[in-house]
Amino acid sequence: MAEQTGVIVCGHGSRDEAAVREFQSVADGLRSRLPEYDIDYGFLEFATPIIRTGLDALRARGNKRILAVPGMLFAAGHAKNDIPSVLNTYQAQHDDVEILYGRELGIDPKMINAAGSRIREALDAARGDVPKEETLLVVIGRGASDPDANSNVAKITRMLWEGLGLGWAETAYSGVTFPLVEPGLEQATRLGFKRIVVFPYFLFTGVLVKRIYDYTDKVAARHPEIQFIKAGYLNDHALVLDTFAERARDILGGVNAMNCQMCKYRDQVLGFEDQVGLAQESHHHHVEGINGAGHSHDHGHDHYHKHDHGHSHGHTHSHHHPYPHADHPMGPRSMEKDSGPVE
Repeated sequence: MAEQTGVIVCGHGSRDEAAVREFQSVADGLRSRLPEYDIDYGFLEFATPIIRTGLDALRARGNKRILAVPGMLFAAGHAKNDIPSVLNTYQAQHDDVEILYGRELGIDPKMINAAGSRIREALDAARGDVPKEETLLVVIGRGASDPDANSNVAKITRMLWEGLGLGWAETAYSGVTFPLVEPGLEQATRLGFKRIVVFPYFLFTGVLVKRIYDYTDKVAARHPEIQFIKAGYLNDHALVLDTFAERARDILGGVNAMNCQMCKYRDQVLGFEDQVGLAQESHHHHVEGINGAGHSHDHGHDHYHKHDHGHSHGHTHSHHHPYPHADHPMGPRSMEKDSGPVE
């Protein structure tokens, strides 16, 4: 049975070559942790191989059952709708294989410990001797139009705050929701702490992580009286890889329940009532592999590009349901590289 079961890690994709390489390292790390399974990976957009290509490769190698693990920290639109849509479409076209979908990394003690490790590394490398009670932590999440996913970032912040014994903690987001990075950091400077640690709760590098650090530098330049420390993102921390392996095993023999109790598509969450019952569909089919990175990582996969719709996809438009608080003064919009200072 083992030789006929494969695992595919499903990522969003990035135009950043380094991010694609880091995602590939997850698949490499899983091979040593899950030797009983055939491991592959794929992306929704902006990089190759796309998810369908990874599934094709697993089928070609004789796997009759495929365990699909979302390469996502939390279950927002990509994990709840986009990836399942791709998998369901593929399943409907190939009745010779069974595809089983797992849950996101989520709030897990291993993930908390990995995050704590990154923050401790930054504090240990910092100059000076500022006590913990004079140190404020700002956790930066990806940001989503799903309040359930956003609330998970806030919970991560609280658990890191208490676990590390720091003086205070705040949460900000890279886009979509509020507060954004720059106004969030400005707000943090008003709380009177001598040191601020900025920690991107991101799996991989990319343009957003780089902009988070850029905004940190901008705010730090305006507040020389405060020491700003930039902690590293999660990347391929051993505990992150252990969590991925656990998610794959959970599909067959453990708890495999995605948190849908607070999902805006299933129940009337405050402020998002009009999104209950929206169809489960992917908004990424037209940009699979387009303008992406990772062409050097396809390890023999055929690249499938179908985007002849008669119109261009520069991806400047939003393919998400309208966010109900789009005019909030502390966001939300995606981080812009040269935006002016916060008033």
